Amino acid sequence: MNWYEKLSKYFPVEEMKAKEHMEALLKERSDIYRKDEGEHHVLMYVEFDDFIFIDYLFVSAASRGQGLGHKLLGKLKERNKPIILEVEPVDYADSDSEKRLRFYKREGFHHAKTIGYRRRSLATNEINQMEILYWSPSEESEETILENMKRTYEMIHTYKDKEWYGSSYSPSHKVLTIDKDREDGDILADLK
Repeated sequence: MNWYEKLSKYFPVEEMKAKEHMEALLKERSDIYRKDEGEHHVLMYVEFDDFIFIDYLFVSAASRGQGLGHKLLGKLKERNKPIILEVEPVDYADSDSEKRLRFYKREGFHHAKTIGYRRRSLATNEINQMEILYWSPSEESEETILENMKRTYEMIHTYKDKEWYGSSYSPSHKVLTIDKDREDGDILADLK
């Protein structure tokens, strides 16, 4: 299987970018959009001067529990920049969603609980709610995390979206918001 097949078999359709979109990012935004691929993993990420955004992290089922995910994150943490990623809320019907959250909690990630993130999937036309997790070598405000996430959304997620999907995603200020009164709470708090 090639890298895109691995990702598309693991991630839901509403979270996947089109292959042409990702190939264009790798070619046309190679200054910031990167792929780290091995036999048992695919890591797609964006590296800005002041933070890293993990677009996709896949570790094969056969390799889970062997420290590969920890090693991949460790290489990014060595760059001494905040790391941001998106996750879907816990779906108790999908045991992988809780395992993923436990993994990120063990790796020292925090939930940006005041950031609301809802976007319409151009693949399914349904609203997707996502949560933002972050790791930082220093104290980062959730406002800073939000601004970095908006930058990623504008430069990566919506890159030539009309060309790849036939229509455009909503603007970042409608998709990503700060809501200090969000009732969802910390999605990592109850995980052991």
